Amino acid sequence: PQRNFLGVDIKGARLWRGARTAKEEGLTNVGFLRTHVDHVLKCFAAQEVDEIWLTFSDPQIGKARKRLTSPLFLDRYKQILKPGGLIHLKTDSPVLYEYTLEQIEAQGLRMHEQSAEVYAELLPRVSAKEQAVLSIQTYYERMWLAEGRTIHYLRFDLDEYKGHGQEAAA
Repeated sequence: PQRNFLGVDIKGARLWRGARTAKEEGLTNVGFLRTHVDHVLKCFAAQEVDEIWLTFSDPQIGKARKRLTSPLFLDRYKQILKPGGLIHLKTDSPVLYEYTLEQIEAQGLRMHEQSAEVYAELLPRVSAKEQAVLSIQTYYERMWLAEGRTIHYLRFDLDEYKGHGQEAAA
């Protein structure tokens, strides 16, 4: 209740579902923004955001520049994240997971948590508070788990990120 949450998506149906759930559960600290992630710098002020959660993003096979953890997007996130702000990636895509690990290493970023298997390996070793957050499952996550897919997770910050100058400040 002491924190605000804002879901950002271009798909209206997903936002509608989230808004309906928030209303049903009486959540007053939840909002939704229908926009393309390319416009994130127009939507948030510098250092306004505490955390970014990238949950089951399209891995953009064959289009690394469009991945939400590419230098193009890291440049944008760096501008809107507060110092010490975190990025969380939760995905069923080994391609996106490995790509993001490569970006973290190449950029010299600080990794806070890493797991190739959230439910088998990560949950048993983290605090109860972290377990509660990591156990929240999206519709797609439930679907992927039912298909036997493995869920991967990364948590890192951009404090040491120097950027690539690909994105001008908004």
